[in-house]
Amino acid sequence: MKRILIAGATGLVGRQLALDLAGQEGIETHILVRRKPERVPAAVIVHEAAPTDWPRAVAAIKTDVAISCLGTTMRTAGSKAAFRAVDFDLVTGFAQAAKDAGARHMIAVSSVGASARSASFYLQTKGEAEAAMAQMGFDRVDFLRPGLLTGGERPESRPGESIAILLAPLTDLLMVGGLSRYRSIPAATVARAMATLALAGGQGRHIHGNDQIRALAG
Repeated sequence: MKRILIAGATGLVGRQLALDLAGQEGIETHILVRRKPERVPAAVIVHEAAPTDWPRAVAAIKTDVAISCLGTTMRTAGSKAAFRAVDFDLVTGFAQAAKDAGARHMIAVSSVGASARSASFYLQTKGEAEAAMAQMGFDRVDFLRPGLLTGGERPESRPGESIAILLAPLTDLLMVGGLSRYRSIPAATVARAMATLALAGGQGRHIHGNDQIRALAG
């Protein structure tokens, strides 16, 4: 039985991922949340804890595969420090707790353009989180770098994203060649790709852009 633990399972991608994994033969799906969601598939095991208690909770689960769907926005966070507290501190803290508990495979949703050398604070933070997780000693790490996520029910209002999603059918047509990695992609497609990766073996560090995510989703 392979144990899979998802942090960020109440978000756009994480919620769909939990649904995709729930009840699959040979998989035991766990989610780590700050507050128990209203609707949870019967086959999913919920662990409710404050972030400060996550290392203890993760140690008790002893997961084989750790998946981070954690993330916020600068607008929601309200400051650079608050944003980094989630997208770097919480993400890497969860990953390190999983590694310490014996996890051998780490999967995380990042962002197109993520780079520790980026001039964008958002993308720099994403890139630094990737770099930190890659150095933790997992047998395998997978980072998904999707473009604008579409579809699904967002847990919070994001007016800027809503406008971008409405315009996506047009703007996607303008993104050709190397720009295609910035095209929009359904959150459900990203979730399916992560479900596929959760069952993968192998080793090394793997980066998945839009094209690779779609291929993994099938």
